[in-house]
Amino acid sequence: MLIIPAIDLKDGEVVRYTRGRFNKRVYSADPVSVALNWQSQGAKFMHLVDLDAAMTGKAKNLKLIKKIIAVSKIPLEVSGGIRDLAMIKKFIALGASRVVLGTKAIEDIGFLAKAVKEFGRKIALAIDVSASGIGIEGWKRSVKIEFTPLIARLEKMCLKTIIYTDITRDGSLKGLNFPALKRMLQATSIDVIVSGGVCSLEDIKGLIALSSPNLKGVIIGKALYEKMFSLPEAIAMAK
Repeated sequence: MLIIPAIDLKDGEVVRYTRGRFNKRVYSADPVSVALNWQSQGAKFMHLVDLDAAMTGKAKNLKLIKKIIAVSKIPLEVSGGIRDLAMIKKFIALGASRVVLGTKAIEDIGFLAKAVKEFGRKIALAIDVSASGIGIEGWKRSVKIEFTPLIARLEKMCLKTIIYTDITRDGSLKGLNFPALKRMLQATSIDVIVSGGVCSLEDIKGLIALSSPNLKGVIIGKALYEKMFSLPEAIAMAK
């Protein structure tokens, strides 16, 4: 299981929010050094989010993302506001190993199907859930979608990876929502990477205890930045 550090970009800085909207905290004004630091600590994969783009659809941090990809010696995925095939091509050409689609793919499943057909396993879908539905547009609003038919369509189009986030737990340091996560893993054979709420090494232990063959990784943000545990500790536990 991969331990994946998150680098969330807002106005050129590394930040974290609580539940995507509240209590913004800036952790670094130098995202490139943050990426290099995670690599030096043993990261094998990174999750890069352009929060400005997620909220507006405009890739405000594109130059910065390009720099991070250029210095990265490990694979990374890019997420946030990617809403057309041309932008997917651009990120892949820059060297992104995977592109995570959200708003556009949720609202237009045909677009997602086209992206998967053209780019295969380089495409992942972000399923960001809360009580009000699936969050889109940087979680500014949500849409109600029947989950079972959605999963069936994703499997039919041969989507390889889902990034599953519990919005109510994201940045909260309250621990993973294991009941919801179990339901997600049991509902599909698609590979799942989980995110939202990791607060201690006990969460890592809990994921391992699930023994789910399609659980491929966990994205960790605030817990690492707040030094609740170290990246090497999490990686060692996940081996």
